[in-house]
Amino acid sequence: MNTTIEKIAETLIEAEKSKNPISPLTAQFENLNVTDAYNIQLEVLKRKLEEGRTVIGKKVGLTSVAMQKMLGVDEPDYGHLLDDMKVSNGGTVKVSDFLSPKIEAEIGFVLGEDLKGPSITFLDVLMATEYVVPTLEIIDSRIADWKIGLIDTVADNGSSAMVVVGEKMTAIDGIDLRSVGMTFFKNNEMVATGSGAAALGHPAHAIAWLANKLHEFGITLKAGELILPGALSAAIPVQEGDTVSAQFGPVGSVSVTFE
Repeated sequence: MNTTIEKIAETLIEAEKSKNPISPLTAQFENLNVTDAYNIQLEVLKRKLEEGRTVIGKKVGLTSVAMQKMLGVDEPDYGHLLDDMKVSNGGTVKVSDFLSPKIEAEIGFVLGEDLKGPSITFLDVLMATEYVVPTLEIIDSRIADWKIGLIDTVADNGSSAMVVVGEKMTAIDGIDLRSVGMTFFKNNEMVATGSGAAALGHPAHAIAWLANKLHEFGITLKAGELILPGALSAAIPVQEGDTVSAQFGPVGSVSVTFE
């Protein structure tokens, strides 16, 4: 293992634990590339699994034009979802558990079959999906002030922190996920709207991209995993006292409160 990759992985883990952000990785290490960044993420993951955590799913990020513009990148990224990141619908989380949290609304896919690249298509994803659920992803950056590029967010597990999962499980037969609308509320005030088409035209396209990207690293999307295909609007910042909810029409609703 490259000692630079190990060093950066250790630094990111320490930033997450201490809640002290670090400067952008690309400012510290000029020669880092995207493959290095994915290997840093996998090194952090390896260390967390050694501590007893388990993978419950994966996330695609930066699939919407809004999020790409917000962070100044031009392609998606991905991260891993671990067991201690899951929050029940209507649950409460502490702002002090994060460095600079934001939240976004997504249609989560739960797989009934494995998806292994490199030739996964949109239709393969639909056929492998057992059901969809309403979700909120709490994102956070271990990089100071969210001054991140693609390499920074990839190394930092796709800037992921927690995922709030609604109870409603909806089969996708007969639902056009492209046109499923999302209405986003903070403290009962509507702050954004979106639709499934925001995630690369259809959320299943984002998951196909992920399955094929992961093939490069020998990783498969597994039956039973929760896969987040990307936000349907720009992320919104949150602070203590906020309650955030999203309604996805026939797919259901989900909420979380910050204390």
